[in-house]
Amino acid sequence: MSLMTRCIAEFFGTFWLVFGGCGSAVLAAAYTADAAKIGETTLFPLGIGLGHISGAHLNPAVSFGLFVAKRFRGGADLLGYIVAQVLGGIAAAGLLYLIASGKPGFTLSGSNPLATNGFGAHSPGGYSLLACLVIEVVLTFFFLMIILGATDVRAPQGIAPIGIGFALTLIHLISIPVTNTSVNPARSLGPALIVGGELLGQVWLFWVAPILGAVIAGVVYSALFSETTVAEERAREII
Repeated sequence: MSLMTRCIAEFFGTFWLVFGGCGSAVLAAAYTADAAKIGETTLFPLGIGLGHISGAHLNPAVSFGLFVAKRFRGGADLLGYIVAQVLGGIAAAGLLYLIASGKPGFTLSGSNPLATNGFGAHSPGGYSLLACLVIEVVLTFFFLMIILGATDVRAPQGIAPIGIGFALTLIHLISIPVTNTSVNPARSLGPALIVGGELLGQVWLFWVAPILGAVIAGVVYSALFSETTVAEERAREII
């Protein structure tokens, strides 16, 4: 399949991931709050976490991690995927803003409009920059380790989306109070570009931390669990 076709798929997939994930926080959260009279930004995290299931890249950090683990080509392929993912995230955030602004009283004020990611005053729980950096690195690291393991040729076929989906669900349940959950630079950049200001100024963290975690996972998996490494270990045991 051509690179263009794959990039188009990444665009639509990332669009759906960002629109669904952020949309559940922005639109469903406000509706739930109105119905229950509990405040405009309250939504039980399970409602958001279950909306994030993806078996594709749809995430620059995933593309970087797979590249480092030698599961994905670099150059034009890597660049094309990342551009498509970013454009998909921006398009989704723009459409979400168009819909959300149709409700009287909606504004881009507050700590996390459009389900943006942030630290300090823009962390849902008020967590520090260091805390947000650590959790994004650690969660992306384990997310990539799970992706690499589930998609390994030695793994049972057909179950990868289930394991990856449950992993991403757990990630959201853990980190929504800390960063509003990124582990995906494209997901973070789209809403931040629409909102601007301090939140756009904080988006660097949600590029650096997920990509760092993914790269570390790619290195670790290749060093410890690659097919070549396992074969070498078995050969030593026989000797």
